[in-house]
This record gives sequence, C-alpha cells and structure tokens, in this order.
Amino acid sequence: MPLPSRVADLAAFDLLLSVAHLGSVGAAARAHRISQPSASARIRGLESRLGVALLQRSARGSQLTREGALVAEWARTAVDAAAALEAGLTSLRVARDSLLPVAASLTIAEYLLPRWLAALHSTAPAMSVSLTTGNSDEVAAAVLGGAVALGFIESPEVPTGLQSRTVARDTLTVIVVGRHPWARRRSGITPPELAATSLVSREEGSGTRRHLEHALSRQAGLTLAPPVLQLSSTTAIKAAVLEGVAPAVLSSLVVAGEIAAGTLHPVPVIDLDLNRTLRLVYPRGRALTGPARDLATIATRLADAGGTA
Repeated sequence: MPLPSRVADLAAFDLLLSVAHLGSVGAAARAHRISQPSASARIRGLESRLGVALLQRSARGSQLTREGALVAEWARTAVDAAAALEAGLTSLRVARDSLLPVAASLTIAEYLLPRWLAALHSTAPAMSVSLTTGNSDEVAAAVLGGAVALGFIESPEVPTGLQSRTVARDTLTVIVVGRHPWARRRSGITPPELAATSLVSREEGSGTRRHLEHALSRQAGLTLAPPVLQLSSTTAIKAAVLEGVAPAVLSSLVVAGEIAAGTLHPVPVIDLDLNRTLRLVYPRGRALTGPARDLATIATRLADAGGTA
C-alpha cells in the first residue's frame, strides 16, 4: 500500500535526527549539503504536515520539543531501515557489476575479444568476464534469452529483437593447400566455381557460412553446394584443408598466420565481395549499463580508430 503522505518524506525525518544530534539547523544543513534556509523550510514543512512543533529555536541553537523527541525516536527505525535498504541495493549493484556475462562467435572470441577484455580489465581490474562461445545463432539466442548482457556476431543480418553496433570489418578468404589446383590460379576463381564446390564448412548457424551463402545468393544468384565436411571448429577446418580434404572459406583473421607461413594459400574470387561487418548485439529498446556499456564503448572505440580487423 502507498505510504501515508505525512511520513513519505524520510529525508525530512533524517534531517530532524541530524538537528537533534548536532544541536542546530545550520550544522544539520551542512551535514546534508543543503543551505540553512532550505533545511529550515524542510523542517517547517514537516511540522506543518504532522501538526506539531518539533523544534525550539534560540540563539544557542535548536532543541527538540517533547513531541519532536518522540517523533525523532519513532523515525529513527524507519531512517535506519532506509539506510539498510540502500546498503543492500548497493551490494546488489556491486555484485552485478563484478561479473559480466558475454557471448561471442568463435572468430571474434579468439581474435578480437581478448584485446577488448584486456582494455576493460585495465579500467575495472576487479570485474570478471564469463565468456560463452558459439556460432552467431547461438550467441543471438543467448542475448535474447537474457543469459548474457551482450553478444558479438558475424552474421550478415541483425536478428529480430536485437540492436547492434559495428565493432570490426573483416574479409572472408578462400583457402587451399599448396597442391590443390586452385593454388596455381593466379587470376582466381569465379563465383560459379566456388558455389559448385563442396567445401569444408562451419555448421549451419555460423556467421561465416551464412555470410558466404548470402554473398553468393545476393551478388551472383547462386546457391552454395552442400559441404563435404561440416565442422564447428576453425582449427579443425584448417587441419582438414591442410590434409587436402577440400577448400574452405574462413575469416582473414583466422588464416593470416598460415598464409604468412605459406602452409595455406588464399584464392581470389572474381567479382564477389566477401567483406563483412562484425557486430555487438543487445536487446532492442534496452540501454547498455555498467561494465557491458564499458566493453561496448571499448570495442566500438577501437573499431573507429581502425584498431580491429
């Protein structure tokens, strides 16, 4: 039920307790960081609501009347309870802000997120991050279900119910082992050749696979052939390519080391744009707060500075 109007203003009762403790309205005003006229007005307003005189004012200060002493005694329990409530709420906020649950797709989790988390740790060393990895569909589901505060995805579209910010730009790269015929195709391959080839691929729901399918469909009107092998790990995909199973398409971030070492070879695709946007996502209509907001700010700031993919 709503509090009665006479007792709803606990701040006024708290001020009365300070006058009783400190001996003057002026000292109480300073303790509450308000002006003395404001403190006097607040006490007069309380007296008017209660219908009794609470203070006896003199040149030596202010003393509580008999009625004022009774009111102060009764009010102390309520004021102490409000202070306990505030302390409890603060502890909840501290506990909430000490652990940040995050979900990220594999590429972002392995190649971008560590740098962002290091920057976050430098500003909030007591805060811990709980990271869940998965494909972009799984990350989006975790965010929509409230299991995590924010997620990072690679899919070409933003799932319904989520809003997004760009955190990096990336390029998908066709990779083959050196003995594959495509390794000698300096001019590259055509979109139909790529679409007709059964690849070593990520599972359905992967942002990388979805972006490749989306690019072939939107830009060339082509449907990607079923994969020869479907794996949920980029490390396993690279190993399969190295064994000569089939080509694969992976993030440039994932294959940069192998390409530099010469163990895998990039294959250009003629007239097919494989650039993509990597995003952080969070529930639509809800603002990011606390460490989730801080991590989002770090990721987007590094993206704006060109410090990501």
